[in-house]
Amino acid sequence: MTDAELQTLIEDATFDYTMGDTDAALAKLARATEAAPASFEAWHALAEIHFSLRRFDDALHAAEKAHAVRSDDLFINTTLSRIWMEKGDKATAEKYGAQAKILSWKDQLKNPEAHQGGVQ
Repeated sequence: MTDAELQTLIEDATFDYTMGDTDAALAKLARATEAAPASFEAWHALAEIHFSLRRFDDALHAAEKAHAVRSDDLFINTTLSRIWMEKGDKATAEKYGAQAKILSWKDQLKNPEAHQGGVQ
């Protein structure tokens, strides 16, 4: 699968999910993660869909795969924090939440103009 085909598959899955067809979205993301196991975007999308369905174990598995690919991503750290909070592990949730906050601060220092006027 080419990068363009993978991106299209992830976008199609996201569209399916937004239209309420979670089965189609999950099937497409399963194909995407099988074809490209290092695809951060596919794993993260899969984690978010499972989270929204309250399938926290599946969400955690997908989020951990995404985190293994890109541990310095603000959003996957936030996702992991939310999952762990729902699973009742506040300490682990706070660990990922703190990491997300640190990554947010780093981004603000690198791109201060992008954060002007926003709530911090």
